[in-house]
Amino acid sequence: MIVNLKSTKYQQGFTLIELVIGMTVMVVAIGFMMAAMLPKEKESADQIHLIRAAELGQSLMNEITSKAFDQNSDLSGGFLRCNETGFQPCSTVLGKEGENRTTFNDVDDYNGLTSIEDALGNDVSERYRNFSVLVSVQYDNDYDGGSSDSYSGVIDNSALAKLITITVTTPLGTPITLATYKANFE
Repeated sequence: MIVNLKSTKYQQGFTLIELVIGMTVMVVAIGFMMAAMLPKEKESADQIHLIRAAELGQSLMNEITSKAFDQNSDLSGGFLRCNETGFQPCSTVLGKEGENRTTFNDVDDYNGLTSIEDALGNDVSERYRNFSVLVSVQYDNDYDGGSSDSYSGVIDNSALAKLITITVTTPLGTPITLATYKANFE
């Protein structure tokens, strides 16, 4: 058998220069694609943090709104409310009255709360590492966001309300704010 070792006019394949140019173009294209995807990776992580922050805030909101309107309300589920004729006036001081988290009994006990714990007082901050919580409770009798309302005496119960605001901040610094009102009626 005779083999013709002469090169033909139409050889197939790539030269070394063509391979180097092709790899260079490929590396540049991959670099552009990665640069475009990296910001999306951060946003993806932030979405998970936002969901967890909303769940934490909603859980805390459910706990707070299940409590009585005021320390001076009938806490046993009776029909007497603070400011009711013949009953005590509502408290003018917002905040805990010497209780700890497990014995909070009205919504304003949570004013200024920053700890991440469950309703039984167990620390759950390990599950929410680098999250922060801030609870604010204030009188807002005209439902305008609590800009300057206060309570210094007897106000008709139909106009007496407390604004509860919970701000949960994610590890990436994104705040989630939940707010609701608790009015002085049962």
